[in-house]
Parts: sequence; structure tokens; C-alpha cells
Amino acid sequence: MVTAEFHRHRRRPYSGCSRPRLWRAASLAALLALALGSGGCSMSYQLESFFGDSTTTGSIAAAPKTAESLPPEHDLAYAKAAASEVLRRGEKDASLDWENPRTGARGTVTPIASAYSQDGQTCRDFLASYVSDRVQSWMQGEACQDKGAWQVRTLKPWKRS
Repeated sequence: MVTAEFHRHRRRPYSGCSRPRLWRAASLAALLALALGSGGCSMSYQLESFFGDSTTTGSIAAAPKTAESLPPEHDLAYAKAAASEVLRRGEKDASLDWENPRTGARGTVTPIASAYSQDGQTCRDFLASYVSDRVQSWMQGEACQDKGAWQVRTLKPWKRS
């Protein structure tokens, strides 16, 4: 004899996906697609077919250009002043930052090697960096003491040897 209790716990036959389960699966698929699509640089893919250029790198910026000549004189004045100041301090292993607030150009001056005597004056070599917009470069210079103050004698683009 079949009781009412039996009919209450009996499972209904399968009739395809229920709407809540289908909705949950679609949401999960959309979330997965969004996560993979926003992976950015972590995904490797070719964009050449879209842009016709094999140099496309997605959102990665190009490396800064290096200058082959000296920066503008109004920026060099700040670098030279920093060189005079860091040499005046005479600290071992010291560097001094500089910045031209008008142009935004900036850099660092670092004395290298030891002081030496040249033409009866104490002199010292230094390296100076220059960064402006998308250009960066290094300069090598020489400064000598003249009546107690350090004066930059030479400043030229640094060539790595």
C-alpha cells in the first residue's frame, strides 16, 4: 500500500537544468571570462593582426630614450650647482639630488674616485644623471677648487667603456 508519506519524499523525474542552477553557471562563466580578460600583462597574446605592427607590447611603456648630447643649459645649471655643493661637503660616498622646478628635469650627482692635483688645483671627477620626460642620460664631469669654491670645468655625455 502506497502512503501519502511515500509520495511526499519521492523524487520528480529529471526535466533539464533548473533556472537557478543555469543562472549560477552563467554567472560563474561570466566572472571567469572577466577575470581572464583583465589579466593584462600576465596573459601572452599577439596583437599584430589587429594593429599591423610587431612592436605592440600592450600596456608596457617603452624604455626611456638616452640623450647623445648634453641637456639644455637651464637644466645643466642645477646639475652643476649640485656638483659644487656635494664636492664642497667632502663627504665620503655622498650623492646629491638636483631638480629644476621649472622644467621638472632632475638627477643625481655623485663624486667618483679620489681628489687629485692638476695645474696646482685640487680636482675631482663626478657622474651626474639627467632625467626629463622620456629622456635619461649620464654625464661625466670634472670640478676643481678655485679659491675654496668648486667650479665645474668639464661636463660631457658619459660613454660607457
